[in-house]
Amino acid sequence: MLRVLAVDDEKPLLEELLYLLRSDPRVLSAEGASDATEALRRITLALESGPDGADGIDVVFLDIHMAGLTGLDIARLLAGFARPPLIVFVTAHEGFAVQAFDLKAVDYVLKPVRPERLAEAVRRACAQFGLAGERPAAALPGAVRTVAAAPEPAPVRAADPGAAVADRRPEPGPDRSPDRSLDRVPDRAPEQIAVELGGVTRFVPIADIAYVEAQGDYARLHTDEGSHLVRIPLATLEERWAARGFVRIHRRHLVALGRIDELRLDAGTTTVRVGSAELQVSRRHARELRDLLMRQAMG
Repeated sequence: MLRVLAVDDEKPLLEELLYLLRSDPRVLSAEGASDATEALRRITLALESGPDGADGIDVVFLDIHMAGLTGLDIARLLAGFARPPLIVFVTAHEGFAVQAFDLKAVDYVLKPVRPERLAEAVRRACAQFGLAGERPAAALPGAVRTVAAAPEPAPVRAADPGAAVADRRPEPGPDRSPDRSLDRVPDRAPEQIAVELGGVTRFVPIADIAYVEAQGDYARLHTDEGSHLVRIPLATLEERWAARGFVRIHRRHLVALGRIDELRLDAGTTTVRVGSAELQVSRRHARELRDLLMRQAMG
């Protein structure tokens, strides 16, 4: 079984990765580090204790973009040791795959991490140690379980509560349409957005979102508490949330107008401050954004 260290400076993503790793029966232990300094300290202890020591690490699941040293920098440092732990890169960026495999990485997993894709990375790491890497598909968190030759469902009995509700619905007559009142859902805009985190669905209030960052076909929602990744293109959110006061300021950013604290023009470059984040405004959006902010300030 594998002893694992996961390294990511984004706490929600690190928690998700650790949840998935700890759910895998081939992983003996999974610990986390939220920055490169902590990761190097833990890895140094592992190297000093030896592969069979109490602090040993078999595999490091490593983010690439972090403050200070990058994941590639850490991998280059480890390459100088005689028996370094295996490296699996876990990143939102596709462009570093060649460098990663030049550094003898076992695998390169793209975010957001799918349970079945992470399970394949664990299998590859197990293979490097000569361990059995097979894992039943049903063991995957959130995996779809298949049942062979499932029997036909039994007829619903009148005693079943669901059947009783169905029996109370008026039968359609020659001059009457079926009553659909039990099927109707209120037609109103949702106040929350569902996000997945380690196999758990959370509902984030849209009012808590300060800005949204494009990441390919995904979008990262930034709130005061952290960030969440959803598989929705930024253009789709722009269209859905325009009535809620979200405005496009750049091809990469959608911002809640009411969360903008400061607009700055410096040497022809326009930026806005949203909490602790400073975001660039593209030229094509700058004039419209200034007009919107002025109208908002004047009520």
